Amino acid sequence: MLDRILYRTKPLEKTLDAALFRNEAISQNISNADTPNYNRKTVVFEEYLNDALGKNSIRGTKTDHRHISIGVRNFDDIEVSLREDKSNFDMRLDGNNVDIESEMVQLAKNSIKYDTLIQRISSDFRRIKSVINEGRR
Repeated sequence: MLDRILYRTKPLEKTLDAALFRNEAISQNISNADTPNYNRKTVVFEEYLNDALGKNSIRGTKTDHRHISIGVRNFDDIEVSLREDKSNFDMRLDGNNVDIESEMVQLAKNSIKYDTLIQRISSDFRRIKSVINEGRR
């Protein structure tokens, strides 16, 4: 029963984890902006989330509990991965492809996304708490 109540928060929790991981990657990029031959790191998550939500895949129907699920929303299996961006080598002579202004914009954008996700999850938990408290009366 509790799993069905908290099911709505699973994608938000995973997105929050990805935002935190992205913040670490951007911070690492900024700190290595002057390191020769450093390739900037990016976080890959959104396409995995879209796959889990079923936006990019087909869905199967299980007629037996032994069948394998196809296209089922299993948010626990979504992984946040770090990818090395090897583009824009012509930006600098030392082989570093970190653009500090772009990274700062990405950091600000990610911070806003993180704060919004925190507010949304807090709102969902306040709603659940309100339902539980009203049920006691």
